[in-house]
Amino acid sequence: MRRGIALIDSIDWSVIAMYLILVFMGWANIYAAIYNEEHGNIFDLTQSYGKQLIWILTAIILAIAVLATDRQFFVAFGFPIYILMMLILVAVLIFGKEIGGSKSWFAFGAFSFQPAEFAKFATCMAIAKYLSLLNIKISDLKTKLVCVALIALPMGLILLQGDAGSALVYLSFIFLMYREGLSGNFLLAGFFAIILFIVTLILQDTFINLPFGMVVSGKSVLVSVLALIGSLILIPFVKNRSNRGGAALLRDVSVVIVITLLMSITFIYSVDYVFDEVLSEHQRSRINELLAIKTDPKGTGYNVNQSKIAIGSGGMFGKGYLQGTQTKFDFVPEQSTDFIFCTVGEEWGFLGSFVVISLFIVFLIKIIVMAERQRSAFSRIFGYGVASIIFFHLAVNIGMTIGLAPVIGIPLPFFSYGGSSLWGFTILLFVFIKLDAYRLDSFR
Repeated sequence: MRRGIALIDSIDWSVIAMYLILVFMGWANIYAAIYNEEHGNIFDLTQSYGKQLIWILTAIILAIAVLATDRQFFVAFGFPIYILMMLILVAVLIFGKEIGGSKSWFAFGAFSFQPAEFAKFATCMAIAKYLSLLNIKISDLKTKLVCVALIALPMGLILLQGDAGSALVYLSFIFLMYREGLSGNFLLAGFFAIILFIVTLILQDTFINLPFGMVVSGKSVLVSVLALIGSLILIPFVKNRSNRGGAALLRDVSVVIVITLLMSITFIYSVDYVFDEVLSEHQRSRINELLAIKTDPKGTGYNVNQSKIAIGSGGMFGKGYLQGTQTKFDFVPEQSTDFIFCTVGEEWGFLGSFVVISLFIVFLIKIIVMAERQRSAFSRIFGYGVASIIFFHLAVNIGMTIGLAPVIGIPLPFFSYGGSSLWGFTILLFVFIKLDAYRLDSFR
């Protein structure tokens, strides 16, 4: 009895309170997004908001079950749970049901289950388990490769399901690895690669007129500039590390320039292959729309344009709860799921949007503070995984509703309609709350 009381006292109830506030705010906005006077009862189980209440109540039961589970279960079974989830991701490719162009769902009558939402939790556990092992250092090449493999496997299986949005979420684990000692150069390299990818697409059909009637493609100029920058960065390192001079040093520098040039050409011209062969048609259209390469305001860009109109029309204080005109007349598709934030912007205005985003930021800061106070390496790493996943969802979801990120179809945590998403985030969060309750213990 005393142990149970001590556990209750050790639980961080402020995080649970913020979780409940976000969940019920989400429920209220789902009700507003699909409000119909003919079905005005918020408890109507025939409507999405009534079903969401069931998901919320079952999520709370799941949370209680997680808190009642021995914390050593999550530490001991990190790898088995990961392997089980990978097998389920394989199974959904064979037996799954295609919904919205993605074969990523199991259907049991009216109930649908998306394993990808739970694979995030399993991957987070596996990475935490591996990195918390004795004699494991993120600076070792083997450690990096194992972490990449643990992340790449679910990403690849989810990509095969046709759900690129859920697959991209796994890139958020780089923030976890950075906290554990991964060089910041990897973050800079990733950021630089994204910028270069975007610039290459923009210059795809661009030609530049040079003196004497010469015309070159924008890609050729980009390759030259990139090779020059790379050479200027690498040549000083070659000079400092080389004990040779004269012709030998010249050969070393020449090799660096050639290698940099070849790498630049390979990367830039591989963009075309990735864009044309790897990405699907609707994904290419969304990227073209975001970068204003090809615009289709009545087609691919319709959702985002209507979302921006809805958010902008809310002004400072919003139109009032259940008073959103864009919402009432169904101008924004998927408004209760991927585009739930535009309901906040229209009905609650800038002030309400600021409150919601601020609550999420405080929530994330709280999780990071909790992670930093752990004596257990496993708990700390898992906590940063939780923060990384939620941050990625928050940034991309809100970014795509205001036109700052491509539409990739990922939910806003605790807000968007859907049982799999809510259950997945609930398990992820409450496992960490359970681990945090034993924060004074030093088990790995």
